[in-house]
Amino acid sequence: MRIAPEVAEALAGGRPVVALESTLISHGLPRPRNLQVARELEAAVREGGAVPATVAVVGGEARIGLDGLALEAIAGGDDVAKCAPRDLAPLAARRANGATTVAATAHLAARAGIRLVATGGLGGVHRGARESWDESADLETLARTSIAVVCSGVKSILDVGATLERLESLNVTVLGYGTDRFPGFYVGDSGYPVPWRVDTPAEAAAVLAARTELGTDGSALVVANPLPPREQLEPGLHERAVAAGLAAVKAAGVTGKDVTPFLLDFLHRETAGATLEANVRLVIRNAGLAARIAVAVASP
Repeated sequence: MRIAPEVAEALAGGRPVVALESTLISHGLPRPRNLQVARELEAAVREGGAVPATVAVVGGEARIGLDGLALEAIAGGDDVAKCAPRDLAPLAARRANGATTVAATAHLAARAGIRLVATGGLGGVHRGARESWDESADLETLARTSIAVVCSGVKSILDVGATLERLESLNVTVLGYGTDRFPGFYVGDSGYPVPWRVDTPAEAAAVLAARTELGTDGSALVVANPLPPREQLEPGLHERAVAAGLAAVKAAGVTGKDVTPFLLDFLHRETAGATLEANVRLVIRNAGLAARIAVAVASP
């Protein structure tokens, strides 16, 4: 594992750092917009007062913080695997390239000593999981990783209620940021409440500090940050597009880790790009919020 010099210097000095996942760059956004957004995410972290650390596997080496060439390789390569923690060792052995999911990013960031991760939406329990047992590796990883993840809830193509139940069972604390409702990724309200609410970065940082003091920080803290109403996808369009996308998945026989990129691409086309723009807005907002929380954590 290699930590970029700027990131290593910030960590050694106790300054705020935010890790950014790279699956969004390689598999979640079309080219060349993906590289532009990757740079905008890092800029949002800097504007929030923290050092960005985009995480990926480059040439078999887990990298915590990417230089320009590495970022371009992840954004533009056709050989970039989508990797959860289980995939890290095979990628390293083959000296291959990989874009890290939330789970892999959280795992590597925590090993590097980073306390905040920003992403778009978490993985979770898939609809129909009663028959398929399809559940993202994000959940089990969050259950055993001491890190805070700023997101916009879970991807709305998932079974949100079942995912919240799993997070509770796995002892993962969920906070709503400025909301009493759990976000639905493209929309601000998934239809489910959050158990706890914070309204400022300082309040979120206080929860992190209390977890450490009480010894309850063996699992992750999820900070769920909704899109404001004026920036969310129109709820009716959202429901219609998701229903059509799930039907398309079934018809195409898509399964496993290929489901999410298939659906994201379908929703992009079905909504004439509206989901893509909402995705970009929410992930940039989350990066900025994660930076502000990291600053509050680092403040004496």
